[in-house]
Amino acid sequence: MTKIQHSHSKPACAQHSSGAWPCRALLLALMLVAHATASLAHATASTYTNPVIDRDAPDPTVIDGGDGHYYLFATGERIYRSTDLVGWTYVGQAFGHNPRPAFVPGVDSYWAPCITWQDGRYVLYFALSTWGGVDEASIGVATAATAAGPYKLVGDGKLFTSRDVGVRNSIDAEYFEDDGHKYLVWGSWNGIWLIELAADGLSVKDMNVKQQLAGTRFEAPYIHKRGDFYYLFCSIGSCCEGARSTYQTVVGRSNSLFGPYCDKQGNPMLENACSLLLTSNEVSIAPGHNSRIIEDAAGQTWMFYHAYLRSNPEKGRLAWLDQVTWPHGWPTIDGCGASAGTRPAPRTSNQHSTCH
Repeated sequence: MTKIQHSHSKPACAQHSSGAWPCRALLLALMLVAHATASLAHATASTYTNPVIDRDAPDPTVIDGGDGHYYLFATGERIYRSTDLVGWTYVGQAFGHNPRPAFVPGVDSYWAPCITWQDGRYVLYFALSTWGGVDEASIGVATAATAAGPYKLVGDGKLFTSRDVGVRNSIDAEYFEDDGHKYLVWGSWNGIWLIELAADGLSVKDMNVKQQLAGTRFEAPYIHKRGDFYYLFCSIGSCCEGARSTYQTVVGRSNSLFGPYCDKQGNPMLENACSLLLTSNEVSIAPGHNSRIIEDAAGQTWMFYHAYLRSNPEKGRLAWLDQVTWPHGWPTIDGCGASAGTRPAPRTSNQHSTCH
């Protein structure tokens, strides 16, 4: 910590007694402004308008940093910070000045991050791949003491490659804990798969033991437990073609982590069935690759996802936020599309949410 250096000369305000009161008034005014600014920094918004991050922020994943802030990670190593889940400030790159992953030749910037809190540290899973490199696609892992990082690779950073695990295009990993066990669910167009991690979450327990949960129509999986059911969220369609993209967010559920997961009509996701959660509408194009479900201080549930802005798709895949309700035991977003206009914001009150 840099110490304040004390000068032996008198402060400017004390040099002339005739100017003391104006200087004191100025100091008081500055202190009041500083206090007001600090208060605003810790205030929570009562309303918000989508998108909540108005720049390219694909594949969002969010966590409570335990320091009065939430942290959102996106493809490209970008990290954002917020006190209320709707006003976001760019923090920096996940690895800072630490070495970046290099176990996939020619690639050193990750896709599809998944940020978690495990055993007193932050654990970041990520995908590394060239576009279309289905056999080289890999999942990596890094850790940090604080949510903002910098993150340090575990070994060379490799958790497993597509060849290691026998699943092509092994990207889009998401973490899940259940009954004292740690799991990773992942996959993209080659099945959605579940595998158990070692107790520390930094390696795979047995690379040869894995469970297929869904068919070849899906990518970007996420599992959420609510009540008696496990919900498997995925994305379908094309993610990354600007205004031509067809991405949608879909869901199925099961009464067992290991499946079978089915749509609302009881058709299995292993046969590529699913129920629609989000699709394009008048304000957004191709909403998908959702974050984990976040519960706010009022018990309401929320979901981040990326989508193109219909009025300006050249901006890229922006970060959006909408409330999730659960009529008849199924997740629903009003209108099956991104919200338009001003909406009530999450009730955070700077309290910790259940998004670890």
